[in-house]
Order: sequence, then structure tokens, then C-alpha cells
Amino acid sequence: MNIRIIIIRILSILGALILFQTLYFKFSGHEESVILFTKLGVEPWGRILTGILELFAGIMLIIPKTTHYGSVLTVNLMIGAILSHFFIVGIISNNDDGFLFTLACIELLISVSLTFQHKEKLKLLINRILNR
Repeated sequence: MNIRIIIIRILSILGALILFQTLYFKFSGHEESVILFTKLGVEPWGRILTGILELFAGIMLIIPKTTHYGSVLTVNLMIGAILSHFFIVGIISNNDDGFLFTLACIELLISVSLTFQHKEKLKLLINRILNR
């Protein structure tokens, strides 16, 4: 196994762990999560839908044959999260010292890196879709 594959696997697992650790808060209706999604105006359906999408993304990240799908989904989720922090929630949410925002930025960097590493698979997929 070469170093590139090892780095991709480590990034995939790290990205999935970050996504999975937030699921408890979304699915349990934890107060901090409810407050955040209430600020966004999408409580409870937005919290639950985001949790489901993050669960799927995390699972796809840890399965080598689907890492590229998971990385693209995660990029989109994290862009949404970061924009929400910039324009609605604020960088600091519920006195978290910017922890959620920082996690979203780290997750975005990981998922962009993974997407870039799988660009050939994604090009093939796009070509297949466009040629139908």
C-alpha cells in the first residue's frame, strides 16, 4: 500500500469521525443543536435532514469505493454550514468559541482534499451522466 492511499484512508476516516461525532447532537435534539437550527429557521426538519445527509456522507467516506461520492456530498454540506455561520449563526455559536465553525472548516479542507484525490473517478462519473 503506497503512502497516497494511506493518507486518503486517514483523511477519509478523520472526515467520517468528525461527521459522526455531531450526529448525536442532531438526532437527540440536543439543546445546542436545536438553538442553532432554530436560528436558521429550519428546526426540526433541517436538523434531522442534515443529520441524515451527514450520516450518509460519513458512511460513504469510509467505504473506499464510495469515498468520492462522500467527499462531494461533504463539500456541499460544509459550504452550507460555513455560509450559515458567516451570514446567520455567527462564527461563535452558543458560546462555543467558534468550535463548530472550526470543525466545519477542517471538514471542508479534508473533503476538498479527498475530492481532488478522486478527481479522475468524478470526471468519469460526470462524463457518463452527460453522455446519457
